[in-house]
Amino acid sequence: MKIAQIAPLAESVPPKYYGGTERIVSYLTEELVSQGHDVTLFASGDSRTAAELVPITPAALRLTPGIVDPIPYHMMLLEAVRQRADEFDALHFHIDLLHLPMAQNFIGRTVTTLHGRLDLPDLPPFYRCFGDHCLVSISDHQRKPMPPVNWGGTIYHGLPADLLPPRHGDNESYLAFLGRISPEKRPDRAIRIAARAGKELRIAAKVDNVDRAYWETEIAPLIDRYPNIHFVGEINEQQKAEFLGNASALLFPIDWPEPFGLVMIEAMACGTPVIAFRCGSVPEVIEHGRSGFIVDTEDEAVAAIEQLSHLDRRRVRSAFDARFTAARMAADYTALYHGLPGARTDAAWLRRQRGEEAELQIVA
Repeated sequence: MKIAQIAPLAESVPPKYYGGTERIVSYLTEELVSQGHDVTLFASGDSRTAAELVPITPAALRLTPGIVDPIPYHMMLLEAVRQRADEFDALHFHIDLLHLPMAQNFIGRTVTTLHGRLDLPDLPPFYRCFGDHCLVSISDHQRKPMPPVNWGGTIYHGLPADLLPPRHGDNESYLAFLGRISPEKRPDRAIRIAARAGKELRIAAKVDNVDRAYWETEIAPLIDRYPNIHFVGEINEQQKAEFLGNASALLFPIDWPEPFGLVMIEAMACGTPVIAFRCGSVPEVIEHGRSGFIVDTEDEAVAAIEQLSHLDRRRVRSAFDARFTAARMAADYTALYHGLPGARTDAAWLRRQRGEEAELQIVA
């Protein structure tokens, strides 16, 4: 198939540091290429891909000085997609909602994966207005606040199987917290849990400007209070394997309707169990007693730390292999692309316009 992947411009694909959506776009794009599809990636110019890259901006917006408003650049992105829309059998958007009015002209060939939280009050009327677009959720829980819409399916994220090698030895090392310093991620819980358990906690996280006050008033003082808490800062992909692989467990003490939680499957790929609070997608991702423990309170999290020796890190990795590889993710999306009404009805004339055979070729 000829497939367009349309990424946000805040980060490169893949991102240099933090950036869950762009990372998933990268994993999906590269896997589709490896499976023989003709893929075009619309993204920032510093992206790296085996697909054809259409650079919209020279570099990711977050790392470009002087960028104030991202909207004009995303309008440029949509115009670039519009101009080439007839080239593709399927167009896969990862930019939330900006494109839906423009995509009406080729709605039968579009898929939109919703990567963020959907419990915001302004979203239901919008999605009711555009109820015919094919939407993909990244967990079943993510769908709950939405009005009736055209769900194409729930497709869980996946990682390349060889991205994060598992470490199977017994590990009585530190606890890990990885991601972003923000109130909903609850690093304060992670700090208290580690302190009560008498364990070292290493925090590898970025601090966005919007969360700077929370960091300065709530989290930094807690880190200063406990000698066993160490702030590592933002880490890159190469550092992630060692950071997660050497940890005895990942703490995921969230307090919000997490749509998926990529860091959970990153830890699982390393063979590192996850201690996660029962919020959002957590019960869909973590198998209690196999890939980690699902808890409801800090007391339960402290108790779970004492039970880590009962978990086999090989079984943690096998839980990842069974459900969360990029190959499985790409296969799920490819099946969805082939099922799009426009991928069949428009295939013949699209391919005639491109001077190709009219029949849509299916690549396994």
